Amino acid sequence: MIRPLLLAATTAALALAIGPAAAQQDLSRPGSTFAEQDNPGTWSATATRTARGHVIGNPEAKTKLIEFISYTCPHCGDFAARGEPALEIVLLQPGKITLEVRPVIRNGLDLAVTLLAQCGDPAGFKGRHQTLMLNQAVWLGKAQAAPQSQQAIWQRGDKAGRTNAASALGLTALLADRGQSRAELDACVADDRAAKALLDNDRADEAEFGVTGTPSFALDGKLLGDVHSWEGLYPVLSAKFTAAPADNPATPG
Repeated sequence: MIRPLLLAATTAALALAIGPAAAQQDLSRPGSTFAEQDNPGTWSATATRTARGHVIGNPEAKTKLIEFISYTCPHCGDFAARGEPALEIVLLQPGKITLEVRPVIRNGLDLAVTLLAQCGDPAGFKGRHQTLMLNQAVWLGKAQAAPQSQQAIWQRGDKAGRTNAASALGLTALLADRGQSRAELDACVADDRAAKALLDNDRADEAEFGVTGTPSFALDGKLLGDVHSWEGLYPVLSAKFTAAPADNPATPG
């Protein structure tokens, strides 16, 4: 069942909080296993399709993070803009963690956008995901400003509604401008079988993890309760990856 389109999106993005930003400097303190590296690696360029989403990073990493996101969720857009880049530099590139992005389908527009994000070579998923998320304010703003009759078409989530949304909101054009074939994008957004699979996966994640809001996160198979932002996720990851002083004895003089 597709949830109603949430029209009252948050317009004031969270500022680049000085507190969390300052705290992130601890990531590079000497001896921290959560520190940026001079040669961080290229694991963030590795992406593969999974049963319910796409996983980015070193498949052998011991730590597994799942990000449950809705493309029509402004807080998810904020996390994509502020949290994902920090994760990429500090944890994904060195191969310390994998990030699996799993979509939560809240409405018919989510269905259309997610089909586009997942369209094509899995290696290009991260680029499609970031393009759609970082331009969210533009296309979601158009959706919110559209007449109720138009929104009702998009909320249906059927083939005609998805195709209409992809064109009217410039979603297909965003990805086509990156060099992807419009024919491929049109075919993906019209794929009813793929749309049904997304809805089935959404229900499976809800049953398995009990996701109640977006963004949400599961770390090593367990949902992180009340963690729905970079400010909430950062201390969890910092505690996990920052070595305790006892583990980092000073070098004898």
